[in-house]
Amino acid sequence: MVCQVICCFEALWGDVSLHVLVYVDDLIIAGSSTAVISRFKRYLNSCFHMKDLGLLKYFLGIEVARSPDGLFLSQRKYALDVLTEAGMLGCKPIDTPMEQNHRLALVKGVPFDNPDSYRRLVGRLVYLSVTRPELSYDVHTLAQFLSDPQIPHWEAAIRVLRYIKGSPGQVMNS
Repeated sequence: MVCQVICCFEALWGDVSLHVLVYVDDLIIAGSSTAVISRFKRYLNSCFHMKDLGLLKYFLGIEVARSPDGLFLSQRKYALDVLTEAGMLGCKPIDTPMEQNHRLALVKGVPFDNPDSYRRLVGRLVYLSVTRPELSYDVHTLAQFLSDPQIPHWEAAIRVLRYIKGSPGQVMNS
């Protein structure tokens, strides 16, 4: 099992704020003053061997685009990767991610023969819900069956993929 931790540090000096997001050996540094950001990066560079990759464009599967209206986050590439890995890139899209009035909690049937595939897919869907909040309920429901997925649970997860196929590049304004 791999443990992944994201740490976030925030500091406020008067009217100036500085935010640092740390994931393993990657950092995102943001703040209200470019001078403070530059000074902080110089400090970090004096302590550690660092490479400044410039403006944030892609981080942990999230694409970042800027406009005068703000930042836009998208996991289009990640969604397409999930579809490809599941062999569903050519599937027919559907309008809803889960059947209404589903009875997944009541399923007593044949266990899915590859529970690790189910767990991996649901884990990837959890991460995709970062920019796709409309998937939260469906992914939460699927996650309840990680210990003993049945065939209908796998079919429900595939249905979520068919929904994603219909709009892989949905964008979140932040």
